[in-house]
Amino acid sequence: MDKKYFVEIVINKEKLSDGSPVFVAHCSTLGITSQGSNTDEAMANIKEAIELYLEEQPERYDDLSSEETPLFSVIEVVRNGKAANTLWSGSS
Repeated sequence: MDKKYFVEIVINKEKLSDGSPVFVAHCSTLGITSQGSNTDEAMANIKEAIELYLEEQPERYDDLSSEETPLFSVIEVVRNGKAANTLWSGSS
């Protein structure tokens, strides 16, 4: 059985210069970014980019966590700069 590794992916909705939306997927651990016209496409594209990157640079597996899934949260911030609510928190 192959060893499993975990990478953190963050997807942000952004706008292109023409104003149309694009979903940008970031993998900060490996410094990889990809995009798609929706979140599913952005996730598929970042997975492919990570696979290709690790094929070319297998030594980067050492930078990945293999012991536990990442923990992350989303925090709501109101206009006065105060953190208001934790909207979601968890791990997969």
